[in-house]
Amino acid sequence: MALKDDLNSEVVAIFKTDWKKRTGQQVPEPEDIALGNDAVELDATVLYADLAESTELVNDYKAPFAAEIYKTYLVCASRIIKAEGGAITAFDGDRVMGVFIGDTKNTSAVRAALKIDYAVTKIINPALKAQYPTSTYEVRQSVGVDTSTLFAARTGIRGSNDLVWVGRAANYAAKLCSLREGLYTSWITSSVYDVMLNEVKTTNGTPMWEKRHWTARKIDVYRSSWHMAP
Repeated sequence: MALKDDLNSEVVAIFKTDWKKRTGQQVPEPEDIALGNDAVELDATVLYADLAESTELVNDYKAPFAAEIYKTYLVCASRIIKAEGGAITAFDGDRVMGVFIGDTKNTSAVRAALKIDYAVTKIINPALKAQYPTSTYEVRQSVGVDTSTLFAARTGIRGSNDLVWVGRAANYAAKLCSLREGLYTSWITSSVYDVMLNEVKTTNGTPMWEKRHWTARKIDVYRSSWHMAP
């Protein structure tokens, strides 16, 4: 059978086959879901941490230096996500995706966002300056957080597959990373802000977040320039 015919058969089968859905109580692994139209639905909060200006980094600096920047940022972000109870679900070049579930998933994800900013500001950039005192490069980044029902399905082919996360939270969290404005590195939707605990809303009575309107999506979001020590 020609590849064209094979592809046609697979596409038709995907569209015609009914989905088998079940409610998830934990973040699934790829092997937990079949390759067919099988999915897990769960209420979750998604965090995307994204390294800024990575194109300029790889264009303007040597590969070993760029690799060190990627590694230090992704190591810190991943360690913080895991420490806050999140599951690492994807790496996409210069960014990492974390999924949080449970009663305090929004607070945990927001705390992770604030801690990632601390790691960049107080750990990575000082170490970078100490190692390369003549370099003017400074790590910049942003984190987006949203919450919604997610539909986790397994995509790809046998031997080469992974989970795809379908739902508003995955999409919005990734898009929020592009809303970079000066020192404001953490961006969350009002759906997250409204239910997160006060411990990540204020510090000593001072608000940590500023309300903005996201014109592209016609919703309110909140931004913060605060950070929190891991």
